[in-house]
Amino acid sequence: MAKSDLKLLGSLGSPFVLRAAIALNIKSVDYEFIEDNLAPKSELLLQTNPVHKKIPVLIHNDKPICESLVIVQYIDEAWSSGPPILPSDPYDRAIARFWAAYIDDKWFPSVRGILFAGGEEERKAVLAQVEEGLLLLEGAVVACSKAKAFFGGDEIGFLDIAFGCFLAWLRVIEKANGAKLLDEAKFPNLTDWAERFCAHAAVKDVMPETDKLAKFAKVLQARKKSAAAAPSK
Repeated sequence: MAKSDLKLLGSLGSPFVLRAAIALNIKSVDYEFIEDNLAPKSELLLQTNPVHKKIPVLIHNDKPICESLVIVQYIDEAWSSGPPILPSDPYDRAIARFWAAYIDDKWFPSVRGILFAGGEEERKAVLAQVEEGLLLLEGAVVACSKAKAFFGGDEIGFLDIAFGCFLAWLRVIEKANGAKLLDEAKFPNLTDWAERFCAHAAVKDVMPETDKLAKFAKVLQARKKSAAAAPSK
């Protein structure tokens, strides 16, 4: 399949775009990456995702697929090359989806909250929430991996992608706050898993560099500050 038949629309700093990139790498699928810096949002983004107007968007044979976890599942079903991403067992598949939903709905908002915290007390509160979530995920990696290398077993799976896409952002937050979030003493299984995940062939070449991502975080913070200061209409 030619690259022109498959396009990934997104930003290199987005953890959600990273999910799609990792899934495509697992399946060894060639694609064209189209960067959208969201300032302003491109016409292509507005046309292909008119509902949420968010990245990523996977465009396969001119048909758009939106929402990162939906895209990962689509990639798993559309290409048989490479190992399966979702578990074959219905229960394991349901558990992976449960934890992925927890990460997006409960845990990630706390991570995002650290970047945009309004003061020291708020920052401490959201840091505590992030650590509380990591404790739950420490238990999840033990239960889901069944003593193997990844949440998905011997190979990276759906939950590995859902959580692993945020590892670079955790490093940025650690650097900015001088606090070790993914601490070996508190989360030994997660830290071992994170090292294996980042070294995986499907991940290592697309995982953002911490320094570059830190600069991108400052851009996002400046945008939010500017939007908050703008007079309401």
